Parts: sequence; C-alpha cells; structure tokens
Amino acid sequence: MSPLEAIAIGLAGLAAGTINTVVGSGTLITFPTLLAFGVPPVTANVSNTIGLVPGSVSGVVGYRRELEGQRPRVLRIGVASLIGGVVGGVLLLVLPDKAFSAIVPALVGVGILLVVFQPRITRWTAARHDAGVSAPRNPVLGAWWVWPAVLVAGVYGGYFGAAQGVLLMGIMGVGIPETLQRLNALKNVLAAIVNAVAGLLFAVVADVDWTIVLLIGVGSVIGGQLGATVGRRLPGPVLRAVIVVVGVVALAVFLFG
Repeated sequence: MSPLEAIAIGLAGLAAGTINTVVGSGTLITFPTLLAFGVPPVTANVSNTIGLVPGSVSGVVGYRRELEGQRPRVLRIGVASLIGGVVGGVLLLVLPDKAFSAIVPALVGVGILLVVFQPRITRWTAARHDAGVSAPRNPVLGAWWVWPAVLVAGVYGGYFGAAQGVLLMGIMGVGIPETLQRLNALKNVLAAIVNAVAGLLFAVVADVDWTIVLLIGVGSVIGGQLGATVGRRLPGPVLRAVIVVVGVVALAVFLFG
C-alpha cells in the first residue's frame, strides 16, 4: 500500500466516522474507496466493519448527554441489534463470495435511496411526533414492532450496513415516542453494537486486512467526535450529496469494473 493510498483510506475513515454519527451512511464512503484501490469486496467489507467500530464508539461518547435516562431502552432494544448483527455477519461468512458480489449492488442502491429520501423520512417522523400519531406503545420499547424491525436492521447492518443508521432512525422515529436527537444517540449505540459483534466475528474467522482496519479506525475515531460537534452543524444536503455520489461510483465499480 502506497502512502497516498494510506492517506486516502484514513481520510475516508474520518469522513465515514463523521457521517455515521450524523447521518448513518459512512460505509458508502469507505467501501467504494477500498474497492477503488483493488481490495477484494468481502475483505473490504469485513475490514471496513471492524475499522468503523472505534468510530461508532466515539460517536456514542460524543452523544452521551442525549443518552441520559435511556439505559433500560438501550439494554432491551440493544439485544435485537446484537442478535441481528451476529446473524448478518454469519450470513456474510457462509454465503459464497459470488453471492456477496451479486447482492451488494442492490444493498448499495438501497443505501443510496435511503440517504436520498432521508429528509422525507425525517419530516414524516417529526410530523408524526408532533401530531401524536402512534400505535399503543411501551414507554421503553415503543410500538410492538420496533424490536423485530431493529433486529432486521441489525441483520442488514451485520451483512453490509450502508445507511443502517437512516433505517434505524426511520424505524425508531415512527415507533418510539422520543425526541429525534435522543433517538439519534440511541441509533449510534445500536449501530455500534451491530458493528462490534459482526466485527468480532470477522476478526476471528474472516480474511481481514489489519492495515486497513487501523487506518479506518484512527480516522473514524476522529470523525466520530467531529460528527458529534461540528458535523451536526453542516448542511444536510451537502453530506447527502457526497454520499450519493460515492454510492453511485460504488455501483459503477461493481457493475462495470
């Protein structure tokens, strides 16, 4: 790996850590970057997942004030993310590489669409909060379907994970009667759980490029703190535009590379 490639991967990790904390689509930055440097898709995915774990933890620390009083919710809903992350990670390992190469373009496409429509999801979520529209809810878990929906999101996150955060915000924003900032803090915890359990699994049994893990890890830790401070003040359309452009590049690499 050349010094230029190492710098680029580290910067991609920084951008991903920032975006994961604010929006939740950082994989659409790091994954295409690794592909562009010739890293095999599955190796890129597992190395990226492990590398983003420290950034996820950094984002959780940055949002610690918004997590106050949410410990029971984190413990109960976090179980769904833990199970989902394990299932998704196992699927990545047991399915053939050809299956991953065939599925990932669709997953990237879904991730791009989630990012594009994230403002509408947020506005719809906020409108439902303001109007008090809701199903009968448990004050901790929210609507009955939140737990299984978070589990499914965890499977997705453990397998690939692009825009996992947007998906989680859509689920919890509709199903849990809580402010969006506090839900965003919870989202960071759940995503960190998924990345951590999947990353632990990959570290034990998968083909991991530890140089990539180190570069993304260092960058994502810095990015996690930026996302919790400066990053949340950046214009949302700018972040989404960058993610969409990189995601389209990733699709092009997969389909035509």
